[in-house]
Amino acid sequence: MICGTTSLIAHIGYPTFTFKSPMIYNPYFEHAGIDSVVVPMGCQAADYPGFLRAVFRLTNIQGALITMPHKVTTVGLLDHASTAVRIAGSCNAVRRDAQGQLHGDLFDGEGFVRGVRRKGHLLAGARALVVGAGGVGSAIAASLAGAGVAQLKLFDVNAESAQGLAQRLREHYPALDVRTGDRDPAGMDLVVNATPMGMHEGDPLPLDVDRLAPGTFVGEVVMRAEMTAFLQAAQQRGCPIQVGSDMLYEQIPAYLEYFGLPVTTPEQLRALAASRA
Repeated sequence: MICGTTSLIAHIGYPTFTFKSPMIYNPYFEHAGIDSVVVPMGCQAADYPGFLRAVFRLTNIQGALITMPHKVTTVGLLDHASTAVRIAGSCNAVRRDAQGQLHGDLFDGEGFVRGVRRKGHLLAGARALVVGAGGVGSAIAASLAGAGVAQLKLFDVNAESAQGLAQRLREHYPALDVRTGDRDPAGMDLVVNATPMGMHEGDPLPLDVDRLAPGTFVGEVVMRAEMTAFLQAAQQRGCPIQVGSDMLYEQIPAYLEYFGLPVTTPEQLRALAASRA
């Protein structure tokens, strides 16, 4: 029930028909008796800078979830940006402080890292390969660096994207061994597909799975199917895996913390969302 005391979390993007967050957050808020609601707000690019400032003039705004096509634009509208935002060049969470200044963070990578840790995989000192240096790949790379990996290999078909990400990582994590131009998974402890490959039937695999050693932790960001062809091939080689939707459900507790709301588990979020499906 929405009433006069309800705080709003704006979910801003365009188009809104793809939004999944309201069907995850809102069942949890209702179940836990939290007087907040996630509201989809369709805003096109030309209107967005003015709209973001306007929505944070509301007295009952709790925060904003930012999605495509506004993640990059948001960075330039912030008063304070997290390290992950500065490395990735994108932002998906905004909140206002008591002085009215806007703070931004990025939780895609945090969701991925939380999922890996929950499955018992150690990241401190690990060697990781991230294939794909776009928005989600950059976010994951930033969070892996923050989690203490020792070596990070980056590959993108656009070599300049991988090199630019590598440079930003070196600026913020000078002790990190960052390499580009190579997607060979041999010798890696963790391998991530952060490309769209796997969205469509017949897509090529993002790397040579025959080079994967059994025991290498393999993560996916594609959510079209629970088990992509890449994850199936990795599992057949004896690799522990993380499905794409884990990143989504694992990042929501981080958002809740950021917005100052009571936190729950990914498992409860999944169960409550499924009950409304």
